[in-house]
Amino acid sequence: MVLKTKTYFPKTEKNIRWYVVDADGQVLGRLASRIAQVLRGKNDPRFTPHADLGFRVAVVNAEKVHVTGNKREQKTYFRHSGYPGGDRYRTFNEQMARKPEEIITNAVKGMLPKNHLGRQLMKGLKVYAGPTHPHQAQEPEVLTFD
Repeated sequence: MVLKTKTYFPKTEKNIRWYVVDADGQVLGRLASRIAQVLRGKNDPRFTPHADLGFRVAVVNAEKVHVTGNKREQKTYFRHSGYPGGDRYRTFNEQMARKPEEIITNAVKGMLPKNHLGRQLMKGLKVYAGPTHPHQAQEPEVLTFD
């Protein structure tokens, strides 16, 4: 006897839900992994690995995120200009002084799938260095991680 199980596919319409996360005092890696879980929809019973369920996250106070150990001096961020010899490296402190939003963006991006779905989910992440964000019209829920 062969049992046939049906694959669950969520409804095609997306109910866009916004969350606001305060990065003040949070550890970077733990914060990024929890944000990646929310973007993928793993906090919802309708989770489907191949679908974007419409969860969006706005992160505020990115300039106040913490790292453990000696990462402030030792962790480096790599860029390339596209020209030969165009490698550019910045330490965590230099990156925090110039573009603190990219620190969280890069950490979350590394925890999402490396395919079309991951690129689509990254569009739902908005990171702001300060405490204000322009997403009040979406009525975001405050998301806290303990």
